[in-house]
Amino acid sequence: MNVRTLPERYLTPDDVAELLRVPVETLYQWRRKRTGPPAFRVGRHLRYDPVRLREWVDGLTEVAA
Repeated sequence: MNVRTLPERYLTPDDVAELLRVPVETLYQWRRKRTGPPAFRVGRHLRYDPVRLREWVDGLTEVAA
């Protein structure tokens, strides 16, 4: 799985960490700093919308270009 071919289900922090090739703890740090991909809670569980994750990654690549 890679960021270009995202699944159509909500992603877990483990899924996103694997896609971005960063430790899960990095995602949590980004969330605390409000610099990472947008996420939401379902009860106690953190989830990421693949569409919003794609938009976040696209925004990063536009800034870097």
